[in-house]
Amino acid sequence: MSKKGPLTPDMLRKIDAYWRAANYLAAGQLYLLDNPLLRKPLQSEHLKKTIVGHWGTVPGQNFIYTHLNRIITKYDLNMIYLSGPGHGGNAMVAQTYLEGTYSEIYPNISQDLEGMKKLFKQFSFPGGIASHVAPETPGSINEGGELGYSLAHAFGAVLDNPTLIAACVVGDGEAETGPLATAWHSNKFLNPVIDGAVLPILHLNGFKISNPTIFSRITHEEVEDFFKGCGWTPRFVEGDDPVKMHQQMAAALDWAVREIDRIQQSARTTGDTTRPRWPMIVFRSPNGWTGPKEVDGLRVEGTFRAHQVPISIGEDHPEHLKLLENWLKSYHPEELFDRNGTLIPELQALAPKGDRRMGANPHANGGLLLRDLRIPDFREYAVDVPAPGEVKGEDMTELGKFVRDILKLNAEARNFRVFGPDETMSNRLGAVFHETNRCWNAERTDRDEYLAPDGRIMDSMLSEHMCQGWLEGYLLTGRHGIFNSYEAFIRIVDSMFAQHAKWLKVCAQLPWRQDIASLNYVLSSNVWQQDHNGFTHQDPGFLDHVANKKADVVRLYLPPDGNCLLSCFDHCIRSRNYVNVLITSKHPRPQWLTMDEAIKHCTHGIGIWQWASNDQGCEPDVVMACCGETPTLETLAAVTILHKYLPELKIRVINVVDLMKLQPHTEHPHGLTAEDYDALFTVDKPIIFAFHGYPTLIHELTYRRHNKRLHVRGYKEEGTITTPFDMRVQNDIDRFHLVEDVVKRLPQLGNRGSFLIQLMKDKLVEHKQYIITNGIDMPEVRDWKWNGGKGIY
Repeated sequence: MSKKGPLTPDMLRKIDAYWRAANYLAAGQLYLLDNPLLRKPLQSEHLKKTIVGHWGTVPGQNFIYTHLNRIITKYDLNMIYLSGPGHGGNAMVAQTYLEGTYSEIYPNISQDLEGMKKLFKQFSFPGGIASHVAPETPGSINEGGELGYSLAHAFGAVLDNPTLIAACVVGDGEAETGPLATAWHSNKFLNPVIDGAVLPILHLNGFKISNPTIFSRITHEEVEDFFKGCGWTPRFVEGDDPVKMHQQMAAALDWAVREIDRIQQSARTTGDTTRPRWPMIVFRSPNGWTGPKEVDGLRVEGTFRAHQVPISIGEDHPEHLKLLENWLKSYHPEELFDRNGTLIPELQALAPKGDRRMGANPHANGGLLLRDLRIPDFREYAVDVPAPGEVKGEDMTELGKFVRDILKLNAEARNFRVFGPDETMSNRLGAVFHETNRCWNAERTDRDEYLAPDGRIMDSMLSEHMCQGWLEGYLLTGRHGIFNSYEAFIRIVDSMFAQHAKWLKVCAQLPWRQDIASLNYVLSSNVWQQDHNGFTHQDPGFLDHVANKKADVVRLYLPPDGNCLLSCFDHCIRSRNYVNVLITSKHPRPQWLTMDEAIKHCTHGIGIWQWASNDQGCEPDVVMACCGETPTLETLAAVTILHKYLPELKIRVINVVDLMKLQPHTEHPHGLTAEDYDALFTVDKPIIFAFHGYPTLIHELTYRRHNKRLHVRGYKEEGTITTPFDMRVQNDIDRFHLVEDVVKRLPQLGNRGSFLIQLMKDKLVEHKQYIITNGIDMPEVRDWKWNGGKGIY
């Protein structure tokens, strides 16, 4: 062993050569269309016409990946690699190509001269691959396009994965995002007995697109103190001399592996889960390391100018062609690849073998490891409904019992967790705590409740970003879970949802990517009842955001009662490759359907509620549609008023559970055909549609339908701290407004309906006066029951 470090001179030479090979391949992807090994003088026709991509982070990531290969082989590690820095995809593509994984998955990109030419051409090229680490990249579970989620994904990946190490490279620009800054605290939720380990490597290369990074411009002591304060033991690898840096990195990684092994062996031998200080590495290297030092008299390496394309190519700078050639030749590709363009055998030997290669690790293609959950029969949790609306129940409380037993049945497999930002109890899923605890590995006191290092409820961190990131990492590595949250604040992860939906869309086009469990949102504490929270907690817009994504991926369910929720949830938790959104109620609400009726209704996703309609055998005068638990309640209450005062009206009541049924079947696989839609809604009768969310969404979903006599009531951004019914009144979705809407859209009534409109207006005044005086809703609202369609009016 060399006195200067753990690498022998021969190993140091090989490691450096492998790194040079990866850097050459990464740079070639940026520029070259032909002449892949520069065996002819470089000409402009050998170059891509448009040079796009990033270089600054690439050599540092290649350095890290190369050294991780060494420790995987040395210690026989089960390791995956997460690339956090944005747009460094050419590095991971180069590395998986060198290790052979890339060509195994994409045989057309062979490990020879022709394959290398194709490898170069496809990068950032029409019909090719993205410039960041994407689903197409073997070994990836983190897309580099949007920054901030890598470390959360890494921790989600190692939960319940005791042999796995997730090496996560965090870009120093990425480290400035909110989700990543929060993610350092994920170590308080890691159990060294039952979980794997995350090895964060902060890549300090100093710059973002055109600005320095914060971590690179504070003192060494401040950086060290920051990570110590977050509970890590940092070790620094710093410099620009490759020989010294290779030795430093090898020593640091040997130390990190020994520390991880020491922590885990101690905990697993003694059962002591006291939170350890896990190792991490701070890796400081020049931005664009090994690239051109200077271009046009301006320094490039070690500056922001290396972040993207370090040498621009065009007719206005013909001298750049020689500069580029000299840079590429500085890696000496003739020493690294044989005459066929294949990596020489002594360098091939450095890569791990088989599934130990990070590009081939099954955890990075989680569907390979996915096993079905053991799920009890949801019908056993049925709410007894002797007649529609006869009993009240809390839908989420009933669901909690079902989820509790899913946790119980899968306790040994440890492949199911519940995620939520301190809202599991608030959202009435409290039954789960009869089976397991909240995951927590920081200090505990006798004043705490349901905290334990082996808890399977991930709701002890008040961060939607972490819950989403952990869950995504958990799903992407072959497990199952749900995310429960307040409806309004799920908007915090709008972008994270969008990225995951895009990931699923692309994966569906890749035969080698195996199916993973769906991302399931259970959103309660919804817009229609926020008694003490008010306007800040009132936002149903997540539905709009989700509905805009690819129809092959998204599903939206609004079950009107507990039995429908159980049926929908059972369907969602068994599904694959979707994002399922369930909008639910946690407050006492009338229960409408028996379990058998709920199963039929949810299977269809939409249907006429015959027991609430009186148009059997004849044409309806009006269609009253509803979607969501509160709109359903108000629609049925409006029907009872109409039955009493205008009994001759023929009313059809339609309830929508699966929102995407409203779209044409040509736009969404769940959509109704034109014939089926018209059979339900008619082609010319007025439709009064009470909707849980923003009314425009219903118009967007139905604008192609024949029946244009659609009037939608929904949330219109009116709210405050008020009574439940007054929230509905403020947004005109209450029973009294719905009755007015019906009367006004039936011209055949002539003047006969005027008295009812006046009565409804009087009721609205009466309501307002009552809540101002008493602080609660009127008895006729609070105590209303369906009562066979008679109500109490």
